[in-house]
Amino acid sequence: MKRAVIALGSNLDDPVAQVEAALAAIAALPGVRLTRRSSCYRTAPVGYADQPDFINAVCEVESALAPAELLAALLRLEQDFGRVRTFRNAPRVLDLDLLLVEGVSQHDEFLTLPHPRMHERAFVMLPLAEMAPEWRIGELGTAAELAANLDAGGVSRLA
Repeated sequence: MKRAVIALGSNLDDPVAQVEAALAAIAALPGVRLTRRSSCYRTAPVGYADQPDFINAVCEVESALAPAELLAALLRLEQDFGRVRTFRNAPRVLDLDLLLVEGVSQHDEFLTLPHPRMHERAFVMLPLAEMAPEWRIGELGTAAELAANLDAGGVSRLA
């Protein structure tokens, strides 16, 4: 079993409910155990701005699946939730990103670990720093260190 971190996001069809349902669906995946999760955060859209705010969170799992298998399972969950990929940064009912797998550095056409832009995204790093400030992001530093250096404008923790 390896620890892994997954980012969740939604801005359609009751996004908080979508994120909560996705957390339950992740916990129900064979070979996966949900161990921790962050609060939900409201985030202004990035890239394509003419859409509702997002609800974002992260979770930590222990997984018996290989990283590519875990990513494939997450992509199937997105489809099960009705995700339709129309254009980059489009509104979506569910977005799941595999961010980190403990002890794994990988770069191929299917998967890059750690996620290549996660350290630049407050909507990922703030929830991660809340849930697991000690997680190291490659050689860049810990989640807490990286989150402290980001502009958190447009990202707020839900009560």
